[in-house]
Amino acid sequence: MNAPYDGDRGQGAGGNPSGQGPTPHQPPHDPYAPQDQYAQDPYLQDAYTPDPYAAQDLSAQDPVSEALYDRSAHPPPPPGSYPAPNPLYQQPPAAPYAPDPRVWAQTPPPEPDGPSRHLPYGDDARTTQFTGVDDLVTRAGEQQPEPDAFAHLFRDQQAAGVPAPSPEPDPVPAAPKKPAGKASGLLKSSAVMAAGTLVSRLTGFVRSLVITAALGAALLGDTFTVAYTLPTMIYILTVGGGLNSVFVPQLVRAMKNDEDGGEAFANRLLTLVMVALGAIVAVAVFAAPLLVQLMSDTIASDPAANNVAVTFARYCLPTIFFMGIHVVMGQILNARGKFGAMMWTPVLNNIVMITTFGLFIWVYGTSAESQMGVQTIPPDGVRLLGIGTLLGLVVQALAMIPYLRETGFRFRPRFDWKGHGLGKTVKLAKWTVLFVLANQAGVLVVTQLATAAGEASGKQGAGFIAYTNAQLIWGMPQAIITVSVMAALLPRLSRAAHDGDPGAVRDDISQGLRNSAVAIVPVSFAFLALGVPMSTLLFASSGHQAAQGMGFILMAFGLGLIPYSVQYVVLRGFYAYEDTRTPFYNTVIVAAVNAGASALCYALLPAQWAVVGMGASYGLAYAVGVGVAWRRLKKRLGGDLDGSHVTRTYARLSMASVPAAVAGGAVAYGLTTLLGNGAGGSLVALVIGGIVLLGVFYVAAKKMRIAELNALVGMVRGRLGR
Repeated sequence: MNAPYDGDRGQGAGGNPSGQGPTPHQPPHDPYAPQDQYAQDPYLQDAYTPDPYAAQDLSAQDPVSEALYDRSAHPPPPPGSYPAPNPLYQQPPAAPYAPDPRVWAQTPPPEPDGPSRHLPYGDDARTTQFTGVDDLVTRAGEQQPEPDAFAHLFRDQQAAGVPAPSPEPDPVPAAPKKPAGKASGLLKSSAVMAAGTLVSRLTGFVRSLVITAALGAALLGDTFTVAYTLPTMIYILTVGGGLNSVFVPQLVRAMKNDEDGGEAFANRLLTLVMVALGAIVAVAVFAAPLLVQLMSDTIASDPAANNVAVTFARYCLPTIFFMGIHVVMGQILNARGKFGAMMWTPVLNNIVMITTFGLFIWVYGTSAESQMGVQTIPPDGVRLLGIGTLLGLVVQALAMIPYLRETGFRFRPRFDWKGHGLGKTVKLAKWTVLFVLANQAGVLVVTQLATAAGEASGKQGAGFIAYTNAQLIWGMPQAIITVSVMAALLPRLSRAAHDGDPGAVRDDISQGLRNSAVAIVPVSFAFLALGVPMSTLLFASSGHQAAQGMGFILMAFGLGLIPYSVQYVVLRGFYAYEDTRTPFYNTVIVAAVNAGASALCYALLPAQWAVVGMGASYGLAYAVGVGVAWRRLKKRLGGDLDGSHVTRTYARLSMASVPAAVAGGAVAYGLTTLLGNGAGGSLVALVIGGIVLLGVFYVAAKKMRIAELNALVGMVRGRLGR
């Protein structure tokens, strides 16, 4: 044979010069396969190579497959990387590697330039927009009719002066439907509840300001604060814990299972609560002197103060009945999908009390003007304040009735309590009641010690009312910031816990801690730096000494806001797993540490500074509680709680807050020294000192590149449209 063809045969049919192994274009030689008579003929072996159909994809020749091929979901790769086709009668280049026998189908080569099986009409893949069958079917109902091709004739007639027929108006598109469903309903309910809670807290804060302005921050203010706190404590210890945590699921279950939609169960529950609370009120009013002594032995040992406190208590204790009625009515509304009333009606109570104490100030003047005490307060003034306090809770409870009637609920007393599932709530509420008992035990110890320290100091702003007012200011950021952050994360956190995904629970806890820390950490340092001008501005009507004392207590509370916020977030992890026993044990630890540290402060510190030390003890107790809860939750999640990331964020935020607090506090101190400690000087010091503090913190945090702060700033800018 001729040499060229001998050379070709020596290279192998597949173009492999060594002749070893098959090529990607030809299967290996099988000696037992039937021999093709044309395979050895060099003139006929390439006779069918220029077949135009052999290079086409068989699936592309099927019109049904071609029509159903979704080009938008499977666009061709960009051209340019596939080598040009070989000329006719020339062997392809040798493959660099043999095919992998473990792979059934090799990856197809990239699409060539020019026409291909995906672009049969020569379209350019870089500029062609593909529309698949799925898109065509989806948009079939959205296609608009083609424009009238003869519309220009009417324009010609108009140009010629002939009036054109009025075109038919386009149909007005229907207004978009409001979002419906569970998600939108939940968002709307959450927004209503959040707004109501915020307004209620703000009006409650104004109520505390007016009470302090009317009664001062000495023994008279302590007597009213003890009497006003007593009904809430008794209600929570007896009925409140179970009502708040257990009866809503019971009501919802009764609405689903009972034939009357749960109305009979709700009537039985409301009747039972009314009877129980009526009996509790009767006993409490009769035992008011003993209850006052239990709350504060210092007040009970002073005849004048005890007389005023017992009188206030007997006006306030009937509010236990209306507290319970309000809560049960609110839970009935919540079970029926109405959430706003329970959050907004407390605003009415605050308004009534603000009006009552405003009338007292209008008649008798502020505490700084009248210098009124437990010996000099007139009986008419005590009666006015007592009736106004009781009236506020009555209005709050009665305001729920129109909302209940709107849902179709009608109250009818039902005394057939036995055998209808009401006894089951005792078992369900066990840990909640114990939780409340542990918490209130700590409050009781602090109340006794704070009233005693205030009386022993003989100064304004060193007693129990100063402690409660400072704590109220201190807790506002927690209620607005941390609670709002966790309200957004709680559904996702609960869902991850229910799905058994500890990694997702850990990430949500970490995100909640870090997002809330961006605001909580600088605010806690702001309380430490600006507590005195803040209190002297808010409580100026009670006198400079009282306002300054509350400022020192607020400063002592300041840094405790950080562990207090962390504790709240960490406990949400246990609640996501429906674990209420661990939070109870943690609360016992916090209450014990708080009571013990407060007792040490009372024993070791001067009376003037004892309550200041109690404020610091509150934060210390929550720091210990956070350590215990953190370890337990970390163990629950498999030993990983993203601690290094969280600790690094808090440490960097604290490092940025320290110079900010020093600068802001120095500016505020200088301004109050220059302008005085009155309301005007305190306002200027608070505003300018706060601006300096925020500015230094922002610059320092930006230098440290704290990611959470950058995300917060970006979100704010996005909301503002910048």
